[in-house]
Parts: sequence; C-alpha cells; structure tokens
Amino acid sequence: MFTVRPAFSALVKHSQTIQTRGGFYNLCCTMTESPKDENTAKLLKRANEENEDSSERLQAAKRLKTEGEQAEDEKKYPKKKVVLLLAYSGKGYYGMQRNPGTAEFKTIEGDLVTALVKSGCIPENHGDDMKKMSFQRCARTDKGVSAAGQVVSLKLRLMDDVIEKINENLAKQIRVLGLKRVTQGFNSKNNCDGRTYFYMLPTVAFAPKDSDTGNTAAFRLEPGKIQTVNRLFALYKGTHNFHNFTSQKAPSDPSARRYITEMTCGEPFIRSDSEFAVITVRGQSFMMHQIRKMIGLVIAIIKGYVNEEVIERSWGQEKVDVPKAPGLGLVLEKVHFDRYNKRFGGDGLHECLEWDREEELIKAFKEAHIYPTIVETEGQEGSMVNWMATLPIHDFEGTASGAQDTKDQKQDNADEENDTD
Repeated sequence: MFTVRPAFSALVKHSQTIQTRGGFYNLCCTMTESPKDENTAKLLKRANEENEDSSERLQAAKRLKTEGEQAEDEKKYPKKKVVLLLAYSGKGYYGMQRNPGTAEFKTIEGDLVTALVKSGCIPENHGDDMKKMSFQRCARTDKGVSAAGQVVSLKLRLMDDVIEKINENLAKQIRVLGLKRVTQGFNSKNNCDGRTYFYMLPTVAFAPKDSDTGNTAAFRLEPGKIQTVNRLFALYKGTHNFHNFTSQKAPSDPSARRYITEMTCGEPFIRSDSEFAVITVRGQSFMMHQIRKMIGLVIAIIKGYVNEEVIERSWGQEKVDVPKAPGLGLVLEKVHFDRYNKRFGGDGLHECLEWDREEELIKAFKEAHIYPTIVETEGQEGSMVNWMATLPIHDFEGTASGAQDTKDQKQDNADEENDTD
C-alpha cells in the first residue's frame, strides 16, 4: 500500500485538475481490473457522486429560493380576476392567439404573455401554460388583423402601476389601455354577447370592373354609390346560414348560422390623397373569414361580376364561390358585454365593462398605429387592387371551383375555431 499511495494521490490531483476544467471525467474506464485499481475506482466514483449530490443540493436551494420569492409575491400581490383592454396593430403578427411549439410565428398573445412575466404580473410557469392564469380572449383575430378594443380575461397580480409595467415590456404597436376587476368565473369569450368590427378600404374597390385602376389615388366614388352599397349590406342583417362565408362548414352545421345586427358603409374621406371608406359590422359572433367574404361578395356585385341574388343563394344548400377580401383594413373595434353589465355592473362590487374613460386613448392609438398602417401598406403594396384582379377567376354562377376551394382550405386548415375573423 505504501507504494500505491503516491500514485493514488497523483491520480486524485489529476482528476481534480480535469474537474476544474469543466467536468469530472470518469477515469475508471482506463484502469485495470486489479484490486488496487478497483479501490481507486470506488474512491473516484464516490467523489463523483458527492459532486452530483452537491449540484443537486444547489439546484434544490435555488428552487426553494424561487418558490419562496413567488410565495412572497403571492402574499404581497394576490392574484385577482381582471380584464385587460388591448389595442394593437396586427401588421407583422400571425394573428392574436399564441400557438405553443410555433415560436417562429410571432403573435400578439405571445408578446403579451412575455410582458406579463417580465413585469412580474404572473409567475414564469404561467407563461408556459396559459390555463394556469385562466387566460381567454374575446376574439381570435387573423394574421395582420388589428384591434382597437380587444378584451382578454385572466388572473394576475394587481401590482402598483400594473398597466405601465406591462406596457414597458411591449412593442409600441401593442398597448394595454385599461384594466377592470371582474367576477371569479368571468370568461371574456363566453361572456361576450356582441362584437363590432370595422373594415377600412380604398373606395376604388367599388369602381366598375372596366374602370382604370392604374391611378387609385385619383379615384373618387360617384355620389349615390354608398347608398347602393348599404342597401346590399342590409341584406346580411338577421340570422342566416353563412356556411359559404367560411371554410369546411357543411350547410347542415348549426354553428354556421350567425346573427348580424348592423352592417353599413360610412361616407368617403381622404387620407394621404386617396379616398377611403369605413364599413362597420356588428354581430353576435363571426366565423373565420366571414366578414372578409361578406365584404368581398358585395364588392363583386357592385363591380358587376354577379347579380345581387347571389347573396340569398349563398344561404342555401349549394356551395357558392364567395371571394375573400384582403385582411388589411379589418379591425376589431369593440366587444360588448350587455348581459354581464346588466347582472353585475350595478352590484356595487364590479364595474360595467364599458370603456368611456379610455375612449381618447383608443382614438389616439388608432390615429397613431392603425389608420396609418392601413393607408401606408395599401399605398405600398396595393393589396385591394391586386385582389380585385383575381375576381374574374371566380365562378359566381356555378358552385365553388375545386381549385379555389382547395386553395382556401389549404390556407385555413390550421385555423378552425368558430369565433374569429
């Protein structure tokens, strides 16, 4: 043993040197099977196990510290059920809803949840599982669609200056404009009994199909055309079977029946030397692409591609080829909670979910981020003019073409939720 001890000592020192350079290398694999080497291997194994135990104890201590800090935060700022009023410009985002496992597709909810975690309003593990904070949105807007009055419900820590802290961690094109306490069982989607959207478009969309659209900035809508447009939009009011205004819905599907309370087009106005108009539509809820197809079909009628009887025919059993207007210009204007307000708004504990005090903030956001984005993008990309060029390929008199229907399904097959546009 006397002759082995110096060698063993040198071996231990060498193993320590290796450990300090980034990891404990197991030297047992290079040893012989002699009893002396077996003893050495046991000593090295014990040292390796002690090192692992030390690392586990350190990690456990960190976990306890984090859990302790979270418990302290929970005690200081207990989570409460609230709603947040959101405004955002949808340009550059793949819609409202975050889809786990697809981080490369930037969404409004993805950025919002990140801001909630960074500001300390929710624990970090709630960001990975949104069910833990009972998160729900009123409407799941599509890619590129904006909102001036989106409302989400969730449980968060009511910290001081909570709105400012969240906004500090958001891009300028996403803002939290308001916050209100709600009942514990409140669900922003289920409790929402109406949604109002507006669609801002260049009036050249209503030009006859033979018109020269080369200089859209110079186009001005003729007097009286808006009245014709509104007469057609009025046909949508009431309850109808809108299975032709979304994808993958059978005529017999009861969820295709939707109730529309308002649809009108306002008077034209000038923005950046071009003429625009705003279409407002309110309904109980909307299916994916429903609003864009309702507008697309009226444009096709106004331009002379098909007679207006196609609207009533589209509510029947046959499949009708309905064109879908561009996503640019569609904005979630407001969500309505009439039944909730009637039941809880005057109970002395909860506020009505109306945002009169935030109205100026909403207007300022639209002027700064929504209207300019629509006008500038339309001027640069000409999305409406390019889309109008595709109208002749639609077979309005027959059933939907197989090619067009397949194209729509490929675009929509990843998004099947009912209440969205």
